[in-house]
Amino acid sequence: MFICKRILFCLVIFTLLNVKVGAQNFGNALRPGGRSTGNGQSTDSLQKRDQNADSITIFYKLYNNNDIRKLDSSINDFFVHYPLPYTSYNLGNLGTASKSYLFATQKKGGFDAGFHAYDGYSYTLAATPFYQTTRPYTELGYLLGGKGEQLIEVKHTQNKTQQLNFSFEYRFSNSPGNVKNQNANLNNMRITAHFQSKRKRYESYFVMLANKAASSENGGLVKASLLDSLSLNNPYELETRLGVSGASFRNPFNTTIATGSTYKNNTYLWRQTYDLGQKDSIVKDTVVIHLFYPRLRFQNEVKLESSEFTFEDRSPNENSYLQYFNYVYNSNTNLKFVDNWNLVTNDFSLISYPQKNNANQFLQVGSGYAHLATTLSNLQTWSDYDLYGFGTYKNKTKNQLWDLLASGKLYLNGYHAGDYDAQFYLSRILNSKGTYLKIAFQNSNRTPSANYLGLTQFPMNALKGIQKENTVDMNGEAGNAAKGFRISFNYQLINNYNYFSSSFQPAVYTKPISYISSLLANKIKISNHWNWYNETTVQAVDPSAPIHIPLVLSRQRIAFEGNFYKNLNLSTGLEMIYHTDFKADDYMPMTGQFFVQNTYMLHNRPTANAFLHFMIKRFKGYIRLENLNTLIPTSSSLGNTYNFTAKNYPGTGTWFRVGIWWNFIN
Repeated sequence: MFICKRILFCLVIFTLLNVKVGAQNFGNALRPGGRSTGNGQSTDSLQKRDQNADSITIFYKLYNNNDIRKLDSSINDFFVHYPLPYTSYNLGNLGTASKSYLFATQKKGGFDAGFHAYDGYSYTLAATPFYQTTRPYTELGYLLGGKGEQLIEVKHTQNKTQQLNFSFEYRFSNSPGNVKNQNANLNNMRITAHFQSKRKRYESYFVMLANKAASSENGGLVKASLLDSLSLNNPYELETRLGVSGASFRNPFNTTIATGSTYKNNTYLWRQTYDLGQKDSIVKDTVVIHLFYPRLRFQNEVKLESSEFTFEDRSPNENSYLQYFNYVYNSNTNLKFVDNWNLVTNDFSLISYPQKNNANQFLQVGSGYAHLATTLSNLQTWSDYDLYGFGTYKNKTKNQLWDLLASGKLYLNGYHAGDYDAQFYLSRILNSKGTYLKIAFQNSNRTPSANYLGLTQFPMNALKGIQKENTVDMNGEAGNAAKGFRISFNYQLINNYNYFSSSFQPAVYTKPISYISSLLANKIKISNHWNWYNETTVQAVDPSAPIHIPLVLSRQRIAFEGNFYKNLNLSTGLEMIYHTDFKADDYMPMTGQFFVQNTYMLHNRPTANAFLHFMIKRFKGYIRLENLNTLIPTSSSLGNTYNFTAKNYPGTGTWFRVGIWWNFIN
């Protein structure tokens, strides 16, 4: 019933958004073969179809980015639509806690609650698009996987008028899982609106983000070694450490979480700008097109964020918690931990444009105020504030060859005083073929996350004192997008690294840590229709540091590709993903934290996926048979049949997925 309500909601939204809007046609021009009736409708009885009826011009810009982008129409990479990239892994099921194979720190000053196990599934503000389109555009997606796994996506955008655009995105995922007590579901919604006045002086941006991740926590298998001796070759036979196994059943429409985590994040943003500058206009066929060149901009941005992090076990077994997690549970109390956070920020800035016709060259300075508040059972209520200043200089030359960005943000007063983030970025297009070179530098200083400092109801031991984590990040990259070539190098120096040293204990590693990584991604044309895609990352970190990562992470794809029968775009072949052995972090379900362990070595065989991707006009199809490596029995040379992602957490067996993505131009 829960999923049916969501599908019904999406259908209602889809119907409402597709109501014909006469103002959508900016030029108010008649379609060929029709006569005007004075109300914009055609009276021609033949109703001849416009040859350009299915044509569309659509582009978008990301939040805080002026670069114009177009929709991705490629089909060779399935992970464009899958919520997690191949560089991340989950605990055996779509929607469960996830972590990246590649090392990265937060590199962001100010408030952080400290719960990030489900960040990979969320819609983010940085990736929020603001569209401009000449016709209403809708995209529907549906993915069906093994054991009842399903993913639904809806995307719609249209210009109500030439000045106003709005968009709506919704994603729902539900996966019962491969083992007991592993069902997980995701709900993500994003609504945006962008308005610009006719004289182009005033602009307004609105964003609403709503993310919810609900996942059962089973604590891993009681006896993972029994995977190789299953009577029915079904991991669902095995017992898990948490959850009432006898009450477990696999149901793709069940979104109830009896034992597990529920994370909710909601964001509301409203940005307004008003420009002073130079007016101009163009008269074209009696139509006046107003132009405006801003020279000074006044900008105000208000943002409200609310977060709720919950772990609950409705039928706890105190022996299981003591035996497997060394946690003494008082049976007289309900096992439930909840953190609620509210963050309100309001900032104001001035933006100067030195060149009237180059909006990509500007200087911005501003300041802001943030209010933090939470209600915790052990602290009653707690609140504090932050006062910060920021500045940005950007210069992308008119010839598009040079692009420079320098920015900084400093927390001047309040709870996070002394936090800062400074960035420098420079890129250059080297030749007419599109070869580029980029260099980047970043230095961040941040206060440990709130739960590290004891501002949490979860059972964590607070750090003694505040030791700010400082990261220096240097990156260089060269490549050519048209040729599918990219090579990059990254070096990080981390001081006072924050991490979890055990299930409930956050810690600070006070010695400096050096981290180095390099990436090579290239497309090799084997023949007319055969292509080899290589993506290989090599990374290394100080051996004594509490950071465990694979030395090599590689994805290799051999694909037969091309355009056939005029409208058929095809990509089919074999994909392999491999990482070297490493001591993967363990996971504590009660706190939602990955923590360092030094006893269990993760030995996995390469993951093999066969795929058939195709596109016919605006219809995309994805047919995949994944984890073919599990068809080979356990052996001393190849390792276990099932690949593991953490101790006691097996991945899925052979997995079949079928997905469709279909876009419509209304």
